Amino acid sequence: MDILLICLKIFFARILDVSLGTVRTMLIVKERRLVAAFIGFVEALIWFLIVKEALTLATSGIYVAASYAGGFAVGTYVGTSLAKKYIIGKVMVQVFTHNLEDVLVDEIRKHGFGVTVLEYKGISGTKDGRMLNISINKSKEKNLRNLIKEYDSSAFIVVNESKYVENGYFK
Repeated sequence: MDILLICLKIFFARILDVSLGTVRTMLIVKERRLVAAFIGFVEALIWFLIVKEALTLATSGIYVAASYAGGFAVGTYVGTSLAKKYIIGKVMVQVFTHNLEDVLVDEIRKHGFGVTVLEYKGISGTKDGRMLNISINKSKEKNLRNLIKEYDSSAFIVVNESKYVENGYFK
């Protein structure tokens, strides 16, 4: 019974530790260094205590190793899920469309998104279409992609994380 409790303790501590590490990494990318540093301290403390306990067990073996590895795997999943939900940022959506009419652009604007329209020439050298640049809150990305697909199912869509955005139009 003692080994089961130890394995559960290790498993759940690793979930917490790895989740914090994943969130910390994403905060570093978003340049939120102070919060990331605090999370790093807690993460390292948990890791040290759990590794110390795991390595000093007389009855370690495969159960402890499996608990440690399982906690790491589940922690990675939980951490990325938390980061996706709670770390808010902006993304740049680029849409390449062969549609030269204003219907798609008008609908995007009608739904409250700011859009910059550029005409482009492709490999043929003739005017092929339009590139739409739209900077939005990450939480609105799926809605925008669905709107674009509704009006141009063949549009080529590229989404990039934005490190920094200043000025512009945001509803």
